[in-house]
Amino acid sequence: MPLPAPDEAAPGGPPDHEGATVQETFELFSASAPKGWRVELIEEEICVVPPANGEHEEIVTEVVEQVIARRTDQRLRSFTGIGLSLPGAGDAVRVIPDLVIAPKGSFDDREEWHAPAPVRLVAEVTSTSTASRDRLQKIRAYARAEIPVYLLVDRETAEAVVCSDPVADDYAHKSVHKLGTAVPLPAPLGFVLDTSAF
Repeated sequence: MPLPAPDEAAPGGPPDHEGATVQETFELFSASAPKGWRVELIEEEICVVPPANGEHEEIVTEVVEQVIARRTDQRLRSFTGIGLSLPGAGDAVRVIPDLVIAPKGSFDDREEWHAPAPVRLVAEVTSTSTASRDRLQKIRAYARAEIPVYLLVDRETAEAVVCSDPVADDYAHKSVHKLGTAVPLPAPLGFVLDTSAF
């Protein structure tokens, strides 16, 4: 039996999204992504990120535990899987950092994407598929959003990069530390991160 011509296709067929904007396409990808996958929108580029491997998650967990143990502000909490809506050069930027540090209650709502105002620190741990964005586009995005501290744990270079004092689309201060050493985190964190367990 021959296939129906396009104008005879069943009404329940797949929808036609031709001409969709980047933002609309991002929403479509987000809605259909498999569980555990992250879909981000950075500088009008849609990034689909597979679930992280065990080493990646071990590092994130180690940072979380040290934040809980060493924070000077007891209101601060560690969040994973939080979507942030950041200002961009064009459309809004949508990112899901590996780790967000913010006061308790900052994301106590039913929203999927949150304003960055309460965020004190974001952290990213590089993976092969994310390293270049973590090093370039995300620095610009987090600086534009005036997030005070961006911690980049770069597994490929075996370095921890601490970015602080956001100015326009960059950070005024960047310090680079070899993994395995003590990494000072500036205010509002104000403690030394031990990366020997990384």
